[in-house]
Amino acid sequence: MNIIIVFLTITQISFAQVRTVRELDSNWKFQKGDFENAFQSNFNDSKWEKVSVPHDWAIYGPFDKEIDKQKVAIVQNGEKVASEKTGRTGSLPHVGSAWYRNKFSISAAENGKKVILLFEGAMSEPQIYLNGKKVGEWAYGYSYFYFDVTDFITTGENSLAVKLTNKEFASRWYPGAGLYRKVSLIIKNKESIDQWGTSITTPFISKEAAKVNVKTKATGENGYLVTTIFDANGQKLSSDKVTTKFGNEFDQNIKVENPKLWSPESPYLYKAVSQWFVGDELKDEVITRFGIRDIKYEANKGFSLNGEVRKFKGVCLHHDLGPLGTAINVAALRRQLTILKDMGCNAIRSSHNMPSLEQLELCDEMGFMFLAESFDEWAKPKVKNGYNRFFEAYAERDLVNLIHATRNHPSIVMWSSGNEVPDQWGEAGVKRAKWLQEIFHREDPTRPVTVGMDQVKATMESGFGALLDVPGLNYRVHLYEEAFKKFPQGFILGSETASTVSSRGIYKFPVVQTKDKQYADFQSSSYDLEACSWSNVPDEDFILQDDKPWVIGEFVWTGFDYLGEPTPYDESWPSRSSYFGINDLAGLPKDRFYLYRSRWNKEKETLHILPHWNWEGREGKVTPVFVYTNYDSAELFVNGKSMGIQKKNTATPQNRYRLMWMDVKYEPGTVKVVAFDKEGKAVAEEEIHTAGKAYQIVLNADRKTIEADGKDLSYVTVSLVDKNGIPCPIATDQLQFKVKGKGTYRAACNGDATSLEQFHLPTMKLFSGKLVVLVQSLKEAGNMELTVSGKRLKTATLIINSTN
Repeated sequence: MNIIIVFLTITQISFAQVRTVRELDSNWKFQKGDFENAFQSNFNDSKWEKVSVPHDWAIYGPFDKEIDKQKVAIVQNGEKVASEKTGRTGSLPHVGSAWYRNKFSISAAENGKKVILLFEGAMSEPQIYLNGKKVGEWAYGYSYFYFDVTDFITTGENSLAVKLTNKEFASRWYPGAGLYRKVSLIIKNKESIDQWGTSITTPFISKEAAKVNVKTKATGENGYLVTTIFDANGQKLSSDKVTTKFGNEFDQNIKVENPKLWSPESPYLYKAVSQWFVGDELKDEVITRFGIRDIKYEANKGFSLNGEVRKFKGVCLHHDLGPLGTAINVAALRRQLTILKDMGCNAIRSSHNMPSLEQLELCDEMGFMFLAESFDEWAKPKVKNGYNRFFEAYAERDLVNLIHATRNHPSIVMWSSGNEVPDQWGEAGVKRAKWLQEIFHREDPTRPVTVGMDQVKATMESGFGALLDVPGLNYRVHLYEEAFKKFPQGFILGSETASTVSSRGIYKFPVVQTKDKQYADFQSSSYDLEACSWSNVPDEDFILQDDKPWVIGEFVWTGFDYLGEPTPYDESWPSRSSYFGINDLAGLPKDRFYLYRSRWNKEKETLHILPHWNWEGREGKVTPVFVYTNYDSAELFVNGKSMGIQKKNTATPQNRYRLMWMDVKYEPGTVKVVAFDKEGKAVAEEEIHTAGKAYQIVLNADRKTIEADGKDLSYVTVSLVDKNGIPCPIATDQLQFKVKGKGTYRAACNGDATSLEQFHLPTMKLFSGKLVVLVQSLKEAGNMELTVSGKRLKTATLIINSTN
């Protein structure tokens, strides 16, 4: 079966006098607890906390072993006997009810217009009240939803109240809490374009021209729609006027000559301006960004973009942003994607939930293909109070909102209707898989649908895997060949791969490949040879990706560590966040980052040595040295003495992708690697050194100029060096942070999965010699000064500028 698909795009941005969009981000009042009358307009919230939205109220902690302690056997991990899981949902106080209240004004001119209240994510089970009356409710905390509140609005001041409830045993990871994504008020004429009412595809593309198909749903009679397409520089390209509706939908085909195609290498974006006239009066105007691109999934050939066969070099991402929790922040998202771009990553899978609109906008702009996921549960539960409670009533509504809200993003190249759902077993699950896939096809016939399958044998037998557009295998590398033979699609996607575990800068001896390994310090070795019983090290996936043309790519679990799921230490307090990340919870790269970079980033040189070279007490003991590089061979030197030349070979999966000197004995000093090109010429070198006593703090910002919008962030990496400027990789000093001027201290994170220090307090210990401080702008432009200090250390300061 061939699935042929073309193009798509992004979010609707409204402007002009015909409609207004107000982001309700400030002046919120918040209080945790269940208040009987908090929905009433005259409720006294004067003593409540004042917050801004997006907001995650649980991220401020404290961490507590007893929070959402789950006694459960994790079936998808092969567990047979229930055991106590203490950090499974992050051990942050997210369980319980909380209220948000706000007020906004509606003018006499606005009263009588159509008013839409839009929520992009509310965790969870939100109940919405306006002026003391219930507007409606939703269930899924990851879903976008909206209500037409026209009949609830009054001229003058209006009171909005939102109740949220997080139940225990409702998640497998840290879900966050609160209004963690944007809340907006959309005011427009009653004769208007529907919410998420524009759909743009490009069903024909050639070098000379592209056909841009625009479907627009609008309310109002005796009108006409004008759609105008502009290029990335704002130059008008073409326009079309149409008067005929089919139902309430216009259907236009507009020619774009010499189209510039969207791809990860060249993420070119057009925009369509849709203007809805009734009579000759402009009633509504909506802008939709979109990209022109062609995607195909073909048997025995794989995935192609714009006619070029390529593989997904992807990562899975949970929705939390480390020390910020789940509260959406564009600067944090952009930093993540910038790090992944440098690694050579070209694709993102939202796991296991609906992505934020901000994340999709950035992927469109920066060039990432996207697998947009929907659910982690269907009708059968993984956790007692999970989505299984809502599946029958809400699944179709949630999918329709997902598709309508995001279908115009060119980055999205595939949908996922589920992940490791227990419904993979049995006839009912096959029917659910088909039902969900058909909803996707009905609402968006241009993209295929997958499911992340871990019960591969069962899906072979039941027909579950055969009916999917794209069969997605989570791990199970030993079943790829059999699945390819039995499934009819002619290709396999690694929908979730590796789940290698490591702690940044921590190395364990002896160096051997192992599974489910645990240590007394609750850390995992960064030699990147440790996995779980059900998972594997990266090299096993690399072989499949490189040698099997019918394997169309992989999404590694995970791009960044996330809160919750501290496998293999989910029974070991105080572990409270994951070890799976290629980058740690602070966004600092682990060694594995360079292993993936050496394969994925063909444009830049990679030459990385591990471990560090500070091993007091290991003198004379075997301390293997690995080098991750895109070169095929290199020579290693310890204090000037050659340890020999290593060449990549096929003796083992690791030998194929890593250079390894297994017999090196530790002696303090200098480790140097010299890399050779294919002709044997020395072309690059790298050194690491044994550090002396920590002397000075060093600050390095990802951006020294940020926006003065009260939201933008500078991420400052903090490290220590000795008197000679050599980094101190094992430092654990307690540091203090202070920000003055036109900015504030926002949070800190050191990437230690066992740390119970609260992110928002201005002090933290270094972990493996590093941590990250987040500095946030004010709405007033100017300089801000970060000062970092510690006992017996030379203090460091850094100036960051904010501009309007």
